[in-house]
Amino acid sequence: MAKEIVIVGAGFAGVAAARKLGKKYKKDKTVNITLIDRHSYLTYMTELHEIAGGRLEPDAIKYDLRRIFHRLNNVKLVTDNVSEIDHDNNVVIGEQSNYKFDYLVLAVGAEPNDFGIDGVKENGFTLWSMEDAERVREHIIDMVYKAAREHDPVKRRALLSFLVCGGGFTGVEMIGELVEWLPILAEEHKLNPDEISFHLVEAAPKILNTVTEKEQERAMKYMRKKGIDITLGDGIAKIAEDHIELASGKKIATYTSIWTAGIKANTDASEWGVEQARAGRLVADQYMQAKGYDNVFVAGDLVYYEDPTNNNMPTPQIVQAAELTGDVAATSIISEISGTEKEEFEGKYDGNMVSIGSTYGVAYLYDKYSVQGFIAMFIKHAANVIYFLSIGSFYYAWLYIRHEFFTIKHKRNIFRGHLSAHGNILWLVPLRLFYGAMWLVEGLKKTFGMFGGQSWFEDEVVFPFPWLQEEVTSAASATETEEVVEVAKQIFSLNYVYGEEPMLVFDEMPGWFASIMEFMMPNQDVALFMQKMMSLVELGIGLVLIAGLFTFLVSGLTVVLVAMFCLSGMFVWVNMWFIPAAIALMMGAGRAFGLDYYVMPWLGKLFDGWIWGKPKHIYTDNIG
Repeated sequence: MAKEIVIVGAGFAGVAAARKLGKKYKKDKTVNITLIDRHSYLTYMTELHEIAGGRLEPDAIKYDLRRIFHRLNNVKLVTDNVSEIDHDNNVVIGEQSNYKFDYLVLAVGAEPNDFGIDGVKENGFTLWSMEDAERVREHIIDMVYKAAREHDPVKRRALLSFLVCGGGFTGVEMIGELVEWLPILAEEHKLNPDEISFHLVEAAPKILNTVTEKEQERAMKYMRKKGIDITLGDGIAKIAEDHIELASGKKIATYTSIWTAGIKANTDASEWGVEQARAGRLVADQYMQAKGYDNVFVAGDLVYYEDPTNNNMPTPQIVQAAELTGDVAATSIISEISGTEKEEFEGKYDGNMVSIGSTYGVAYLYDKYSVQGFIAMFIKHAANVIYFLSIGSFYYAWLYIRHEFFTIKHKRNIFRGHLSAHGNILWLVPLRLFYGAMWLVEGLKKTFGMFGGQSWFEDEVVFPFPWLQEEVTSAASATETEEVVEVAKQIFSLNYVYGEEPMLVFDEMPGWFASIMEFMMPNQDVALFMQKMMSLVELGIGLVLIAGLFTFLVSGLTVVLVAMFCLSGMFVWVNMWFIPAAIALMMGAGRAFGLDYYVMPWLGKLFDGWIWGKPKHIYTDNIG
């Protein structure tokens, strides 16, 4: 009888568990895996502040589950909201259907904890979901819009006062985004940026309590330099519509209070019959097995496990811990099915990184390295890319790089916008036509002997390789050999000072490259075939570049060919412009008055559906 594994929650922990199980039982038809979430996508929670702060568009951090599991067809995807769990009958009860299970993983994550403070729900803005981030973003834009039309200077300053409650990672990252974004909005609405104020309030005596004092001081220094008013050791007592009140009695006028002061377990889980601990988290053992149940496991922010390898502290509610707990839960299920020994959870964390805006960050890595600024931000971006590669998604790794570096607005990344691509590719069209013409001319010279060139379709080897020229020497004079070498030297002699001989990039081939060429062209017969094929390739390159077809790939190919010609001792320095020209054309030059404008979108849709499957708003893989 088939084993049914159900995973509730497609966050970092749920995805980690589903991928491990999916890989293990990819070819085993006796094990079925179902992943249930109320969304059809994974929300990249660590970047929510970038959505709320106007740096990225919402779609940039919504990663479709079908694309993540496209190689694991045995993982069935379901978009549903789980309302109840029937442990007696081993059934997960959802709003759309019921799901029978032999093993269950609960990984529904956490939600904001307002600690019962007056006004948080009514007047505060939380930041723990995509909906939260979009609501904060819209509210901020609305406040600036209203301020631009407000004549009362006191109320205008209150409208332009932005406060974040909580000095943890989320709070610090959120205030960092606001400091960058609000001056941009102020300029767009012709407001005086000096009227904008930023406030960070933390009830504890310090911020960022998971890093060392060194990172805390650096973060404080940077934020104060940016004009952020920081209040420590004084918590929020009340949030009203137009102000907040601190425990000390101090009031701050603001219409924007973003609450990041704490989280608790998803309240839905409180009805699922598993023992709860602090902040509603579900108690589990070292195998992530829910207390009191043999076939139920807990993972992610939802789990409460006091880790003996970390001073008996509860597993932290961070991405690394979520993935580790998801992995352990999946491993435990595999052990249960196969009858092997289980593996205990061991908290090993690479470090903590926090960004304060798009260009500055602090990080503490491997319990000994403290970094800041560009390096810290680069490491954070690298860690995100590595995550996507670790779940087998080259698509989303590239998408992340594109969103963070190439399509970013207002210079809001660590390269200050130097990599942003918003230019008009129309201006690349003349270069594309000229570059294509150069290759076309070379192809015509070698194919038909036009433009004064020597045809490579004759029975004479033109490659200046010693092992080929030895054969020529035995049947021709030394003078004829020198003529062949001279022809090779003149292959790309299109531009140099009159009366001077152009300088070759390499006078002779490096030994390692000569070995490769001798393997590829061991004799004249092969060499004759290769030079004829090369002639046609150059002719084809010229034609497709002029037509603007597959410009990215073809331009990349020309870089490879030029490198090979250089190493072969057949390319001169004055024509090295071929390489930067090709790189420039790779930025979509074929999409302006070229066939790529029509062909690439069509191919994109074709291969997108073929490789990834069709993304949907709602998945019903396991609903009959």
